[in-house]
Formats: sequence, C-alpha cells, structure tokens
Amino acid sequence: MRDGSGTAVTLSAAEQLLAIEEIKAVFAERLRCMDTKEWHIYPTLHTDDVISETWGGLPADKQPATAGERNRVLGKDLLADAIRTMLDGPVPLTTVHHGHTPIIELTSDFTARGIWAMEDKLWWTNGDREEHLHGYGHYHEEYRRVDGRWLISYRRLTRLREDHTPDFYSFLEKPL
Repeated sequence: MRDGSGTAVTLSAAEQLLAIEEIKAVFAERLRCMDTKEWHIYPTLHTDDVISETWGGLPADKQPATAGERNRVLGKDLLADAIRTMLDGPVPLTTVHHGHTPIIELTSDFTARGIWAMEDKLWWTNGDREEHLHGYGHYHEEYRRVDGRWLISYRRLTRLREDHTPDFYSFLEKPL
C-alpha cells in the first residue's frame, strides 16, 4: 500500500490491523479523558508538536490562537490547557463526546490519518437554567507512531450542525 507521496506501508496485514486498533484506542481515550476531566492523561495522547483546529464553532474572539492564528493550538501542553480551561474552567461543563464509524488509513509504517463521525453534548448551569449544546460533525485527524506508541499529531473539527440554547456560549463571558 502507498500513500499519495509514494511512501510504502510495509507492515503485514496483522500489523496494520493492530495499528488501526491502537489508533482507535488512543482516540477513545482522548474522548474519555475530556469527559472525565483526567487532565494529567490528556497531553500524553498527543505528539509534542500536535496541532489542533477544533474551536471554529466558538465566537471568533473566544477561539484559542497560536501566533495570532485563531482556531489553532500548537503543542500538547497548550492543547491540554486550552481544553481544560474551556471544559473545566471557571464554569465547569458536563460533556459527552462520541466518535463513530472511523475511516483510518495508514500512510506509512509510522503515520496514519483518519476521519471520525462525531457527536458531542455539553451542559452547564446558568443560574436556575440549564444551558446545553448538541453538536454533530467530523474529526479529521493524523497520527504518528512515537517510541512504539500511536499518538494524535493533528486534529480539525468540522461541524455539520449545532443545536444549543440561546445563552449557551455565555459561559465564556464568566470571569476567571
């Protein structure tokens, strides 16, 4: 098997299946860590130089930025901090993230890319009201095998639909 650059995948069929299962596991662990707020594990699932572009649905002035580029975070520690601050910051959110029907392609013995259908639900208490968001879309990811372990090296979230209460995003206005 070759990717578009001509790089050969030399892994046996069994090794390819094992690699895909390991990629599925790191993806699932990332979602679980977000929902259970296990921030000490979250960065260990990413490469040091991970790029995340997953905040496009937020109001533009609330999107994290790297070097002035909105909707982009570079580096596993900055990514973990950005996710933690949004989901478990001054206004904690209860979250449920699901990933479904992955399409995973090995692009070399040490790299892969995948697309996952996703659904997320987020809730927070706003005085005596519950605010919520229900989103649908896709994660577009890249993976790299580092020191014998598959890690997430790139992520972009595209949303197809988002249903939310009118004041859902007001949690971002709460003081730190």
